[in-house]
Amino acid sequence: MKPGSVAVVGAAETTQMGVIPDMSVIQLHADAALNTLKDCGLTPKDIDGVATAGESPVAISHYLGIKPTWVDGTSVGGCSFMLHVRHAAAAINEGLCSTVLITHGESGRSRIGAGGWGAAAASLAGQFEAPYGTSGPPSSFTIPVLRYMKDYGVTEEQLAMVAVVQREWAGRNPRASFRDPITVEDVLNSRIIAYPFHLLECCLVTDGGGALIMTSADRAKDFPTKPIYIIGTGESVESPMVSQMYDFHHSTAFQISGKKAFAEAGITPKDVDHLMVYDAFAHLPWYGLEGLGFCKPGEGPAFIAEGNTRPGGKLPLNTNGGGLSYMHSGMYGMYALQESVRQLRGTAPAQVPGAKISVAQGVGGMFAAAGTIIMANERP
Repeated sequence: MKPGSVAVVGAAETTQMGVIPDMSVIQLHADAALNTLKDCGLTPKDIDGVATAGESPVAISHYLGIKPTWVDGTSVGGCSFMLHVRHAAAAINEGLCSTVLITHGESGRSRIGAGGWGAAAASLAGQFEAPYGTSGPPSSFTIPVLRYMKDYGVTEEQLAMVAVVQREWAGRNPRASFRDPITVEDVLNSRIIAYPFHLLECCLVTDGGGALIMTSADRAKDFPTKPIYIIGTGESVESPMVSQMYDFHHSTAFQISGKKAFAEAGITPKDVDHLMVYDAFAHLPWYGLEGLGFCKPGEGPAFIAEGNTRPGGKLPLNTNGGGLSYMHSGMYGMYALQESVRQLRGTAPAQVPGAKISVAQGVGGMFAAAGTIIMANERP
């Protein structure tokens, strides 16, 4: 993709966030989509491309009355929407469609119209992990983080600091689910979920959604919103079983997707003003910082603990409060993308002064997949 050839012209989340007991999953998709269409002055008739995960693009297109020429139902977990952005950019550049709507909606807390949990018994994880006691993300994600902490000498206090810093950002965001300040002691005194994760080091369980609208950069000037240009993209997958990661110390998928995105954008980590790393659990920002090249292996925990990512730090990270304090309805990647757009538009509640380049890094499953999107508020 030629950097800057495609732009995000619409971005919005659901009207309500957190607990929404009166809306089903498909209604959350539609609510986010309608808010996003309003954001950039379009109607469903203007959309000719649809991408989504969690719901079928067939169902979304029918529900909104869209007759697309291109659809994408890629579903690889929480980073699916990063992959949708990448695929949409390619489709627009190829002329397969001109205006793409990407939707997300999940009733993670209220479970209205939601699907089931867990891996099928015949799946790889069902056969080779579930019999040994892993029963979902909290217990599965302990496998790599325990090895990482042991080999790099990382303390529980450093893990807790991730949650503390995320809450500092959330305190500046009126839409965040939890905003009250917390301390390392608060985190370590919260209920243990699956060692080493305490309750405050685990993602929220909420309802909500978001949507994006993309079009060619040449058309972007015709919209009322400030266009945010896609300058770098990357994607990869690793393993459906966390126990079979290539290396517990890092995510190979993070490294592959990140390297591709930075090469495409023609920048280095030093050029980045703002960073979003999917933080379903407190260790994920470490893997993001290191996998994308902001820190050397094993240096991520100290980088955060020393205050580099907190308000006023040199690398603002997860400025909406993240999955630990802002929102986490299940597939968090859309919320990371939304915050990148807000920061570059200059409309974020916790605005980073002068932010021009933002990176949104997503994870799918337990390090099963990754997507990297690099955006800029000026066309290269």
